[in-house]
Amino acid sequence: MLALAPTEELDAGPRKGGPGAERLCAVSRTVKPVDELIRFVVGPDGVVADLKRKLPGRGLWITGDRHTLKDAVARNVFARGFKREVRVSPALIEETERLLVRAALDALAIAGKGSLVATGFAKTEAAIAGEPIVGVIHASDGSPDGINKLAGGLRRRDDPVKIPVIQAFTTAQLDLALGRSNVVHAALLAGPAIDTFLARFARLERFRAGEAAQSGHQCGPGREPN
Repeated sequence: MLALAPTEELDAGPRKGGPGAERLCAVSRTVKPVDELIRFVVGPDGVVADLKRKLPGRGLWITGDRHTLKDAVARNVFARGFKREVRVSPALIEETERLLVRAALDALAIAGKGSLVATGFAKTEAAIAGEPIVGVIHASDGSPDGINKLAGGLRRRDDPVKIPVIQAFTTAQLDLALGRSNVVHAALLAGPAIDTFLARFARLERFRAGEAAQSGHQCGPGREPN
């Protein structure tokens, strides 16, 4: 059962939202699980996204997609919610997306250090053919030929659940996260660190595409492990 959420827009300060925690979206005025929301606080330079829900001060919660955040900025929701004039950067939406991208890639880096990411075409192909993988990554600037060949291997698998395929990061981003050069393809092996990455990636996708997004080939668990 979901925990009861306060009806006030502002929370009482940073706290860890466990399973079932809910908050009020300051834009839609509906109560939602915290995993569908982003907490915002007022820092020294103005409003900033608090993805880890740990920054000091009272927080305002907004449904975690670009459209809703854009609406919040346009309607001056932050000033109303914080009950005072606050600085909202014109780049708040882009800054929030960059934080979400960084959070996902940081989780991928941890998974890579834990040997849960098989990189390179040959290793990815082998993992698809015979490993209990939970996801595949292709660089967004990768060659269609390699992607199509690996897609054939995925179609031959008999997994009860469709394996998510992620094409949201460039080769340069994957190289930096995984500490390797020219990472175009990778297979994700089961483990807690991969669960965290997939949850953060799902959050990024929700932000980019909104609640109506059909994640299909780009999905992951809905809740990030605490």
